[in-house]
Amino acid sequence: MQTAQMWEPVKHVLPARFAKAVEEENLTRGFEEIRLRVGRAVEVSTGRASCFLSPEAGDACFTAQDAAETLERLSRHSVYAYEDEIRQGFITLPGGHRVGLCGRTSVTGGRVETIRNVSSFNIRAAKDLVGISRPLHAYLFDDAWLNTLIIGPPASGKTSLLRDLARSASVGMNQPYALPHKVGIVDERSEIAASVHGVPSFQFGERVDVLDRCPKAEGMMMMIRSMSPEVLVVDEIGSEADAKAVTEALQAGIRVFSSAHGASLQDARNRLMLESLFSRGAFERYVVLSNTRGKRQAVVQTSGVTS
Repeated sequence: MQTAQMWEPVKHVLPARFAKAVEEENLTRGFEEIRLRVGRAVEVSTGRASCFLSPEAGDACFTAQDAAETLERLSRHSVYAYEDEIRQGFITLPGGHRVGLCGRTSVTGGRVETIRNVSSFNIRAAKDLVGISRPLHAYLFDDAWLNTLIIGPPASGKTSLLRDLARSASVGMNQPYALPHKVGIVDERSEIAASVHGVPSFQFGERVDVLDRCPKAEGMMMMIRSMSPEVLVVDEIGSEADAKAVTEALQAGIRVFSSAHGASLQDARNRLMLESLFSRGAFERYVVLSNTRGKRQAVVQTSGVTS
C-alpha cells in the first residue's frame, strides 16, 4: 500500500491540527500506532520509537470535544450504524486500519452492549507485508501445505504472517511448486482481511473467501459445510470450541493455518484449551515468533526443530 493511500483514511478521522502535525513531522510513512487520549498529548509510535505531537496551533491535548468529533467521523456520522463494531471495541477504516476504542462500557446481563463516552482511540496502521512468508515456504510445504500454528506474543506479526500465507496458498508458488488452492478465512475481528462492509481491504488472489466478524468456531464449521475450502485460515485460537472446530476441519481433509498467543512453544502447550490439539499432533509445524515484529525464533515440527 502506498504512503498516500495508507495515510488518507487516517487523516480524515484525525482532528485537523494533529493530522497537520503528523505530516509536518514526516510520520505519515512510518507510523504504526497513533494514540488519542482525552486530556493528554497525542502519541505516535513508529515501531522504533514514540513521540508526542505539539501542534503549532490549538490545544496540544486531545479534548473531549475532539473525541466526540473523532467518533462521529469514524462512524461516518451514524454512530448507531456502527454499534456492533463499537461494542466489540474497534472500528475498521478503509484500507484496513483498525481503531481501538476505550471509554465507559454499558453492560447488560454480563454482556457489553456498547462503549459510551469514548475517551481513548488507538489507530493501528494496516501494513500488507507481501512476501514475508516466503522464507518459510520450504518448511511449511511438502507436496502439500502442512497444518501450521504460528505462536508469538502480541504485536509480534502473527496476523501479518498468517495473511501472507493465505495469499501464498491462494495464488500458488513456484519454489517450492504449489498449485493455487481454495482458501477460506474466518476473520472474527476483521484483522486478517480487514474487510469493510464484507469486502477485504487486502489482496489475496482469486481463490479466497472471507467470513467476516463471525465467531471462530462457528465460522470454521460454516466454511467446512458450505464453502469447501482446501485451506482454512483462522487467527488466535484459544477456546475448547475453537479446538473442536480445527479438529473437524482436519478430519475433513482441510489444511489449517492458525495462530495462538505465547512467548514460546511451551507457553502455547500450557494453555489448557489447546491441549487436545497438541496431544493429537494436530499441527505439523509450529512457527515461533519473537518480540521483534515478524522475526522468527524457530520453525518446529513434531519431531523437533527444523530451522
